Amino acid sequence: MRAEALKGHLDGLLLAALEAGPLHGYAVKEALRDSTDGRIDLPTGTVYPALHRLERAGLIDGSWSVVSGRRRRTYELTTAGRKALGGERDNWQEFATAVTAALRTRPWPATS
Repeated sequence: MRAEALKGHLDGLLLAALEAGPLHGYAVKEALRDSTDGRIDLPTGTVYPALHRLERAGLIDGSWSVVSGRRRRTYELTTAGRKALGGERDNWQEFATAVTAALRTRPWPATS
């Protein structure tokens, strides 16, 4: 799935990837890919700027650690992030219901 198709939903997807617990940046990308059976495999150039934006917004906290000699930034949801995730889920349900209704097959009007 193309990143452009996810506009407006990326934040919710990343927050959901962090719901189970803290993950480093690349693991967030992997968790999203795995949870969608590979359908959503975003480039790191999309994921990292979004994580930084979510951190600046106070929806996730980031902390540095060293693993096998490499520095990693690990992210976790804040209380505000959990609340925002709930809102994102509600918004998605409303959007999906509206799109499903608009795209469903309708019988053609009878012509005389």
